[in-house]
Amino acid sequence: MGAIPLVFKFAKKYWFALLLTVLSMVLLVGAQLLIPWLIRSLINLVTTEPIAEDTLQQITRLGLLGLLVFFLRGGLAFLRSYMAHIAGWGVVADVRKYVYRHIQQLSLRYYEDKQTGQMMSRVVNDTDIFESLIAHATPDIVVNVLTFFGVLAILVSLNWTLALLSMIPIPFIVLGMRGFATKVRPAFRFRQQELGELNAVLNDNIAGIREIKAFTREDIEQDRISRGIDNYKNSLLNALKLMAIFHPAVEFFSSLGVLVVIYFGGRLAFNNVLPVADLVAYFLYLETFYAPVRALSQTWEQFQQALASADRVNELIQETPEIKDEPDAIDLPEPVEGHVRFDHVSFKYSTGEMVLRDINLDIPAHEVVALVGPTGVGKSTLVSLIPRFYDVVEGSVTLDGVDLRQIKSLSLRKNISIVLQDVFLFHGTVRDNILFGRADASEADMIEAAKAANAHDFILELPEGYDTLIGERGVKLSGGQKQRVSIARAVLKNAPILILDEATSSVDTETELLIQEALERLMTGRTTIIIAHRLSTVRNADKIVVLEHDNIKEMGNHEELMAAQGLYHRLYTIQKNFNA
Repeated sequence: MGAIPLVFKFAKKYWFALLLTVLSMVLLVGAQLLIPWLIRSLINLVTTEPIAEDTLQQITRLGLLGLLVFFLRGGLAFLRSYMAHIAGWGVVADVRKYVYRHIQQLSLRYYEDKQTGQMMSRVVNDTDIFESLIAHATPDIVVNVLTFFGVLAILVSLNWTLALLSMIPIPFIVLGMRGFATKVRPAFRFRQQELGELNAVLNDNIAGIREIKAFTREDIEQDRISRGIDNYKNSLLNALKLMAIFHPAVEFFSSLGVLVVIYFGGRLAFNNVLPVADLVAYFLYLETFYAPVRALSQTWEQFQQALASADRVNELIQETPEIKDEPDAIDLPEPVEGHVRFDHVSFKYSTGEMVLRDINLDIPAHEVVALVGPTGVGKSTLVSLIPRFYDVVEGSVTLDGVDLRQIKSLSLRKNISIVLQDVFLFHGTVRDNILFGRADASEADMIEAAKAANAHDFILELPEGYDTLIGERGVKLSGGQKQRVSIARAVLKNAPILILDEATSSVDTETELLIQEALERLMTGRTTIIIAHRLSTVRNADKIVVLEHDNIKEMGNHEELMAAQGLYHRLYTIQKNFNA
């Protein structure tokens, strides 16, 4: 779908408001066209000999008619403006919802090299310009074209020769508009790109303000932001320079039409071929004739800006989700047992070598399996395949015997609770973040989940308890507190499969022991996959899987692996001696 069809696809919903907009604009044009006619009629009344007895009454009627025209013009202007904005901002809101829904469906692989600020710029800044296209540019083009031909018909009726001469500059203006479009649209698109870059850098800097202060990077980051601001300014000035060339050119050529009328119209009036009243009316209508031409040049600028933004939004919408449900995908039958199996699984990210190669792993329902090994061997990647954040490159992952690719994503993820290593809490209250796990949970269930995660006591010590605002990313909480809130969120979801990715990495030893006790109770009756660097925390796992490089090196329980004297024994011994 192209940029223009994309925008007008959403405009269909607001056809009535757009119809009222165009209708009010047409009537507004009609009211405008009456004014020169009133002046022409007035001149004819006062210059015609002999003066009729009811001339004063006719002048009064003309004045009252003019008052009515101005009154109607005000009402029509209000209707045109309000209806246009209803349609314009309605389209903007609908497009933003659609774009956000679309980016939610995109696979995590798409986000690997994307900046948050750039994505935000496309959702907010680029769509914002659609309002001018729907509410202003398009209705203006329709009405100005109608006005142009309406006034042209009147000019022809007054004097067709003069009308044809008045149109001499029009071809030059049309050619100028075409040339302007080829230059200015890329310029505005580049301007929006630079604005997106600026938003991206600002987003990174605001999110990382602690790191900037800690590493005394204020001056360096100030220079970086300044460059972004200057780049945006320069790209904007380049587009404005093109506009500054185009608009005076339109003014110049439209002024030539006035000179044509002065030269030829003056001679026609001098030779009594054209009445003076008609010549005055002609000049008044001529201004109205070239007004839509000038307005179209302004509108053309808005149109090109909007299309440049629409191009960027359209690029985003054309991105197709890598992870999507098959047409015959099914909902998981209840109850879900939780038997997970990796069968000859290989995986790699969009670029680079295989991260996982020929993985075979059977995780029976309700067992606790721990994934251990050196950093960067693919432990987090392996568990990311279970909720289908990514699809395997080779092989298959099954749940209760069903290939994950044959299960609806929503049904699959409803049955999985995850506590990630990098905790993300939303701006809001503690209550909001725990209920993120299950929005319809009762107060009692929420508190029980917090207790299970050993979070209840510290929450009660906060200024507003569960209603305490924790700031963006939970900035008001310590690392251990954030970790426990995220665990409570997973507990509340109460899913049959539990994934713990370094779930106790940000807590002190005392808190870790308390959480371990809570997690052991939580794991009962659930299939649990634990990623841990502290090997002492997974001694009681039913199965410990040791990864090295891109494959499974060893597998067994703690006693079996220690007896094997392999990689697990070496890692465990090193950690034990280090902590001694």
